[in-house]
This record gives sequence, structure tokens and C-alpha cells, in this order.
Amino acid sequence: MGNACYSDLYYMLWCLNKGMPKTHHVRLEPSERAELEAILKRGRAAAHRQRHARILLKADENQKGGAMKDREIAESVDVSIPTVERVRRILVEHGLKRALERKDPDRHYQRKLDAKGEAQLIALACEDPPEGRQRWTLKLLAEKLVELEVVESIGTETVRSTLKKTRSNPGKNGSGV
Repeated sequence: MGNACYSDLYYMLWCLNKGMPKTHHVRLEPSERAELEAILKRGRAAAHRQRHARILLKADENQKGGAMKDREIAESVDVSIPTVERVRRILVEHGLKRALERKDPDRHYQRKLDAKGEAQLIALACEDPPEGRQRWTLKLLAEKLVELEVVESIGTETVRSTLKKTRSNPGKNGSGV
């Protein structure tokens, strides 16, 4: 067991000193290289697009002198090593167009309120508050939407952001608008 630990330690140290063996090699075609250089030359592309173009140009094994090491690329472009690795991987697996785009969000949220639900929320916020209350609270509005079966469940943050988006303010001047 002791030898395995030492060999793992030596391998980790070797990886830190020499760098991990690359599994995704960037070999750009002349047309792809020209496209990346044009993105940088124009300077009008989004910052992340220019940054990814720089990473790919420096990681290109077909350039004179070969590819730079990931650590060197990360330092010169001012990104992390995992970013360099991710951009290389995306290029190899999905192509140049995808490698220049932003990372897709990890989660997709389904909207709780559609246009009809938003209209009902705004109408509710404009009504008089419940008996014994001076104004609607976000929690009261959320509970009322559930009670009216507009939605199965809804959080106060969704109510707040919907009202903010529509510039409604429950309780202001008594009318809610």
C-alpha cells in the first residue's frame, strides 16, 4: 500500500511540473485560424469570444513553434487552466462555432407565471387588500394565487420580480399601481 501512495504522489508532482497529458489537441485549419485572427483584429466581438479566440490560437499545434502549455496560455490570457482545457475540449467535441460561445447554463427554469397568470397577479395586487390588512404583502399575494389555483405553488421572489417587471407596487397610493 505504501508504494502505491508514493507512486501516486510522484505522478501528481510530475503532472504539476510537466502538465497533464492533453487529451484534446487543437489543430486549426488555415481558414479557422484566419477567422479567429479576424475576430481579434476587428476587436468588436464580445470579450468572452475574443478570449476564447486567443486561447485557441495559442493552443493550436499547427502554428510555428507548436502549442503553448495550458499554464502559459492561462497566464497570458488571464483565465484559469480549467477554462483553457474546457475551450479546447469544446472545440474538439463540438467545433469552432460552439467553442467561441458562452457556456450553456447548467439549469433551465420553467416560468411559474404565463401572461395570463401575470395579468391575474397584477389585477389582484390592484384590488383592496384582505380584511384586517392595510396592504398586500408578497406572501399574501403568493398565497392568494395558490388559493385561486392560478399556480400550484409560487415563491415570494417570483411575485416580487413579476411586479417589479410590470412596475406595479402593491400598497402604493392604495391602488397598487
